[in-house]
Amino acid sequence: MPNTHESLPRTTPEAEGVASEALLAFINALDDRKLELHSLMLLRRGNVLAEGWWAPYTAPAPHMLYSLSKSFLSTAAGLAIAEGYFAVTDPVTHFFPDDLPPVVSDNLAAMQVRHLLSMATGHAEDQTGALRGDPDGNWPRAFLAQAVEHEPGTFFRYNSAATYMVSAILQKTTGITALEFLRPRLLLPLGITDATWETDPRGVSVGGWGLRIRTEDIARFGEMYRRRGFFNEQQLVPSDWVEAATRAQVSNGDPATDSDWAQGYGYQFWRCQHGAFRGDGAFGQFCVVLPQQEAVLVTTANVAEMQTVLNLVWEILLPAMTPAGPVPENAESQKRLHDRLANLQIPPPVGAKTSETAARIQGRTYRFGENEQGIVSVTLTFTVDTVTLIAEDTAGAHSVVGGLGDWHEGTTSFLQNWFARSLPSNPADDSGESVSTCAAWTDKQTLALRLCLTHTPFTPTLVCRFTDDTHLQLEIQGRISFGPTERPVLEGTAE
Repeated sequence: MPNTHESLPRTTPEAEGVASEALLAFINALDDRKLELHSLMLLRRGNVLAEGWWAPYTAPAPHMLYSLSKSFLSTAAGLAIAEGYFAVTDPVTHFFPDDLPPVVSDNLAAMQVRHLLSMATGHAEDQTGALRGDPDGNWPRAFLAQAVEHEPGTFFRYNSAATYMVSAILQKTTGITALEFLRPRLLLPLGITDATWETDPRGVSVGGWGLRIRTEDIARFGEMYRRRGFFNEQQLVPSDWVEAATRAQVSNGDPATDSDWAQGYGYQFWRCQHGAFRGDGAFGQFCVVLPQQEAVLVTTANVAEMQTVLNLVWEILLPAMTPAGPVPENAESQKRLHDRLANLQIPPPVGAKTSETAARIQGRTYRFGENEQGIVSVTLTFTVDTVTLIAEDTAGAHSVVGGLGDWHEGTTSFLQNWFARSLPSNPADDSGESVSTCAAWTDKQTLALRLCLTHTPFTPTLVCRFTDDTHLQLEIQGRISFGPTERPVLEGTAE
């Protein structure tokens, strides 16, 4: 965790004009709609009113931000521009003369840095796949080779490859990665000490995704933006950049609708309803800044219905933020809120710690035919308190240790093959992803293991059904990628 003097001050909700009952109603509404949050933090006027982590997610653990990373990259660009390294009006082609296609189209020649920042490059589709698929790992060249169907500045298309190009320009002009550039200028002054950021094959911070930091780190970033670049008695980011980055630079839909994806797009920030703006990442990684209410809301999550989360903010939290000063303290409501936040938890499997089946299948190896998941075999062993699943796939052997009835912390490289194939993020290093696993026998023949990959949004469940002692049906339920959440059941046979 950051040093104490770098942490945000805490107070009661009522001290900043918000009823604790409203915060309880918000959390209950999330549960009622089965929206899986991993953490939340609400600030008003720089004070933390409420914070919570759904166990086994914890405050000290960094969380994968996905496209919320873009807002940090925008900040790096603003600082580099302020220091004279490049300008928003510079042509993109200017920075990569050796990587240009044989024929530079008029639209490519017209593309400027500001078009990269505002997702208005003129591409008809996101070009991230073309970058990641480049056989030489030369992502700038792959980007510049793509057709630019529209005049830059006239057409919005969300395009993580455009964000990457801003990062590549920053590294080309400063000689260091975006992460290295931000560390002394922004991260350390905000108390963010151990951020990591994925790089491309040639060592460039990917920019549009891949940043991992803690929930409170995001909150300090949002508070700094709420205060127009000012934090801890320092002007960290020029106020004119904050204003430019968070206003609508390009239209992305009809702002008269109730969609928060149609209110305009700035420089790697989304405009919201109610005069708010936000950085956001896939599956509910939010940093929502509400200037009129002097508030910041941060969430990390695993949700598909991201608009639903924002709708609950507008419906429940927004009306609760009184424009005046404090409201009367309510000790009873504050205690209920405190207890609720202290006991948040990802639902573990419900069932028994053991089954008569466990002794019969102890140590057996079940082999599978060819399958999309690439799983070759599974072996299960049991102790009184744990189950160990050893899975062999096309990348090798991997283990997962689950607590029977309780969460067991560890690491695993199981499912890394899926990360590598399906996610716009690096897989973990060779030691594997941090994971907490809880297991239970949901009936006499079915063992369920809930995996919380605690630095990511993903909490899949492995379901092992033993139709008899020699046959295993294995199913991976839940999200582990941008792909489907339902997958074929695999049929395994004991050796």
